[in-house]
Amino acid sequence: MKRDVEKVRNIGISAHIDAGKTTLTERILYYTRRIHAIHDVRGKDGVGATMDFMELEKERGITITSAATYCEWKDHEINIIDTPGHVDFTIEVERALRVLDGGVLVLCSVGGVQSQSITVDRQMSRYKVPCIAFVNKCDRSGANPMKVVDQLREKLNHNAVAMQIPIGLENEFEGVIDLVSMKAIYFDGEKGDIVREEEIPEEFRAEAEAKREELIDAASMFSEELMEAALEGEVPEDLLRSAIRKGTLTRELTPVFMGSAYKNKGVQPLLDAVNYYLPHPAEVQNIALDVENDEAEVILKPDPNEPLVCLAFKLEDGRYGQLTYIRVYQGTLRKGDFIVNCRTGNKTKVGRVVRMHANEMEDIEEIPAGYIGALFGIDCASGDTFTSPGIRYTMTSMHVPDPVISLAIVPKDNKAQDNMSKALNRFTKEDPTFRAYVDHETGETIISGMGELHLEVYIERMKREYNAEVTVGQPQVAYRETITQRADFDYTHKKQTGGAGQYGRVAGWMEPIQDEEFVFESQIVGGAIPTEFIPSCEKGFKAAMEKGSLLGVPVTGVKVVINDGQAHSVDSSDMAFQAAARGAFKQGYSKAKPAILEPIMKVSVETPTEFQGAVMGSLNQRRGMILGTQDEGDMCVIEAEVPLSEMFGYSTTLRSATQGKAQFTMEFATYRQVPKNIADELIKKAQEEKKKAA
Repeated sequence: MKRDVEKVRNIGISAHIDAGKTTLTERILYYTRRIHAIHDVRGKDGVGATMDFMELEKERGITITSAATYCEWKDHEINIIDTPGHVDFTIEVERALRVLDGGVLVLCSVGGVQSQSITVDRQMSRYKVPCIAFVNKCDRSGANPMKVVDQLREKLNHNAVAMQIPIGLENEFEGVIDLVSMKAIYFDGEKGDIVREEEIPEEFRAEAEAKREELIDAASMFSEELMEAALEGEVPEDLLRSAIRKGTLTRELTPVFMGSAYKNKGVQPLLDAVNYYLPHPAEVQNIALDVENDEAEVILKPDPNEPLVCLAFKLEDGRYGQLTYIRVYQGTLRKGDFIVNCRTGNKTKVGRVVRMHANEMEDIEEIPAGYIGALFGIDCASGDTFTSPGIRYTMTSMHVPDPVISLAIVPKDNKAQDNMSKALNRFTKEDPTFRAYVDHETGETIISGMGELHLEVYIERMKREYNAEVTVGQPQVAYRETITQRADFDYTHKKQTGGAGQYGRVAGWMEPIQDEEFVFESQIVGGAIPTEFIPSCEKGFKAAMEKGSLLGVPVTGVKVVINDGQAHSVDSSDMAFQAAARGAFKQGYSKAKPAILEPIMKVSVETPTEFQGAVMGSLNQRRGMILGTQDEGDMCVIEAEVPLSEMFGYSTTLRSATQGKAQFTMEFATYRQVPKNIADELIKKAQEEKKKAA
């Protein structure tokens, strides 16, 4: 560690599935001399890429967990996190972006901006991460990087500007022309290690000059000096770079680079761009909340001599105990120091401090501000903040989406039962979007997650890593109930059993509400219900909403207003008003025409054009609503909204309908009312199950 915070870059590489994130990371590690041989994601040598170190990742050729590593390039230290593309592992992307200062958005030059790229971009803007874009796969047939630059503008509203233009495309792709230095760059040698700069070939000169004008126009918005220099006709390289950097740091400009990671072309200029245009830790404003001072905002300084503030952003259960990934925002985390967990208040001594390179680690003495490292043997949860004793700061939390799909799992025998509970303890601690609980009525263990692939991977990991054989039940969908019209209630709860009884009357109305789960309003005047019992009423209504009367699932989208009631000087109590509110809710709910809501998924299918009709047919059969289609060369992307309950086993149907050539991604979009015939079936099924349980 060199300790010059201005020469540190913390970057994430994120993108759509199969855009080439892991392949790009592999090349970066090779050119920065972190690894001595290149292995491919689905390589024939059976080694697999460095960052996909889990057996499952190597087999499936996908990234499941985000892996961290670091490397050096031209005197700069770069910490890299390679993130998954599948929406099922969205939390891995969220927590990586939470601690990074900059990002590289990888796009495919054939597929362009896909639905998943939109999700990743939304996550980047949520954490205000400045990014540069890399258009990969320029060697593939149908490659059109300039179209991707346009899509970045249209679909993602980025002020995207090309920093390079390709020399040839598809199988004639030879290198790139750098529009800042106005040089043609070629990558020679078997692995593309030798970077050769030459004059721009004549046939590309006119295009290069036109694109450079566009670049200067876009960059001069961020620098008056550059505007003056452009008018005089002489633009120095360093002035152009500093203007582009200004625009990139405020997320008002997105520089776009081009290349082909698989063919070893265009990676070194991208590394230069990371050094030139992405922020160092001191340029990013990080805010903590002071717990002891009414959560007042505190701006953290990336100074190694200030009191320590660091965030545990990811946990992993390794062979030697829990490994906690840490990003230090302020101060220095030293071996042997005492640190305090802000959430629990527990004081812990720091034992072992390491730097990660995928699943290998190197012991170090300390992690200064602005760096990412890991600790061993510290008990904490994902998202905990650690500080020096004496201050209590907490970092703002991450956005954790709710699970949309559940499965019942049953262990084969007692040994599998023990191993299964060990595995579930670990997985729920590591992954906030994965939940496990026991259903009180059926006694089954239910696991919930972000999609079929998410749960499939965890079940597979239970078998491999914990030797826990489990049988899997039918997938269950996270249905909700709601009301569709306004209804009044007036309910009196009274119970007399010798001594003090229970008495409480609650009256008012309930009505449907959009975009909120539950709103409670009191319009009580004149003390009809004493003030101290109003919270009891709210508590009672909330408790009643945990199980609706149709399917026994949570109720959502209800506004409850109470405007009258009655109390008894002796018999009224907290319990009495909670019970009265529960009764009032049941009374009103049955009159308010309750309905069932189901999760609707946004599905994006990428298929060869010849199968377009078959794919649309298969989506229509599943109650899908086609939102639109777009042609991209010989491929076609179909976007639709389909109920989650209809999407089980869709991958098999899609494969057989398209000879295995199509692929799809889906993510949660919204909740919508279930059609009457399906609602009747669901209610009938729920009643039968109740009888069985009884």
